Amino acid sequence: MPQTSGELASLTAEDRKTQSIPSPALFPNGVGHTTMLLYIHVPFCRRKCRYCAFHSLEMGAATAVRDYVETLLRELALWGDRMGGTPVTSIFFGGGTPSLLPARTIGTILDRVAKAFSVQPGAEISMEANPESLTRPSELRTLLKVGVNRLSMGVQCLDDAMLHTLGRPHRAREALDAFRAVRAAGFQNVGMDLIWGLPGQTLRQWMQQLKEVVRLRPDHLSCYGLTLEPGTPLEDDCATGRLELPPERAQAAMFMDGAELLETEGYIHYEISNFARMGFQCRHNLGYWEGEDYLGLGPSAASTLGGLRWNNPEDHATWIRQVDEGRVGTEAERLTPQTRVLELIMLRLRTARGLRVKAYRELTGRDFLRDHKRLVHLLHREGLLRIRDGYLRLTRSGMLVSNSILERLFEDTEALMALPVDTPAAPLPDAGKVAVPNAGQTTEDVAGQAAIPTVERDGSTGTDAAAAPPSPPPAPPAGRSHG
Repeated sequence: MPQTSGELASLTAEDRKTQSIPSPALFPNGVGHTTMLLYIHVPFCRRKCRYCAFHSLEMGAATAVRDYVETLLRELALWGDRMGGTPVTSIFFGGGTPSLLPARTIGTILDRVAKAFSVQPGAEISMEANPESLTRPSELRTLLKVGVNRLSMGVQCLDDAMLHTLGRPHRAREALDAFRAVRAAGFQNVGMDLIWGLPGQTLRQWMQQLKEVVRLRPDHLSCYGLTLEPGTPLEDDCATGRLELPPERAQAAMFMDGAELLETEGYIHYEISNFARMGFQCRHNLGYWEGEDYLGLGPSAASTLGGLRWNNPEDHATWIRQVDEGRVGTEAERLTPQTRVLELIMLRLRTARGLRVKAYRELTGRDFLRDHKRLVHLLHREGLLRIRDGYLRLTRSGMLVSNSILERLFEDTEALMALPVDTPAAPLPDAGKVAVPNAGQTTEDVAGQAAIPTVERDGSTGTDAAAAPPSPPPAPPAGRSHG
């Protein structure tokens, strides 16, 4: 899973400061870092899915896998020299399809992680997996033995015809069998990724699929809206009329009715596209949404450490060369105050907990409710936003039109950031860009006026919003539907 997404787009060039930075000097032995998240990108897939725009390589010669693993271990050693001993609270193997690597190889990588950093007791160690790669009980038991304690299965849907349309290499029955095999092997924390809004999909089909999945009682569910990524075969099929997406009103109902069903079944709706049983929220992804530092390893992986952000090269050969030359991570952008505040607003409002108003003041020196008084009042009046105990959060109806809300907040915040701290916010014009229900409108009607909240990767994290808000930072590897 590459760590960029449509919704978490890059800032414009004038807002970023890219510089050559001697990373070892900046991060000597982890000084200044209390904890961090670790993301490891495994780029290999059996074949590329027809909707996928992430960086991945088809599983080919064994030498390619060997070269990847050897380079990854050298990259780990390099960062161990730079930041040795830094506490790691979670590890996430994303892809691609990390479960294509032998379980013993995963164990070797985790052993090297433990030598380079201080993996904390009880750390969450997640791995993305596709159903067709979860067929061998001995491999599953070995994964548990080497330390993987959470699996995220890329099921996507339980309809064979739709799986074929998506280019998925498994069938619905294989997905169900794989889930049971994972449970039988002893995994106590298992999630599924699903996609709604597929070509030809109806609300009834989506709801029936959710009911079938819920009967299995997975611990976590990520439910993403399909995004047609430019240049993918699926996007071409829809652009030429060979396939057709469901109407926006039907997609809105899939989001709203699906969330309601999952909550009645005991799943907490803790982020726009993520649901979990009590205590099974993905701690790694929560770290991204809470703004924790993260180090990304492997081709295309992104990192944010100490106010710096950089991406590893996507090209495999270039990544290997940079690791061999000790240059990986030395070209970084220093996050501007504007970048940081936009990221704060966007990532926090994705979550059920919401934006802590005090955090906005700490970062900007300004009062959020004063700066956005008119918009906040409008959204609160229309039932799209709630304020409680110092937190501002979107309701489910607000999540439905979150892209429009964020777009307006970004525009206003960018203008305010150019003013002195003690300058009062100017009266805001009518919030015409934010679609809110008028008298007699349903939430589904609103969806026809504004973007439906769909997610990558994340980082969602991978299927992303069709009408994305502008200008936040590159995405962390979170909240997306893996290949």
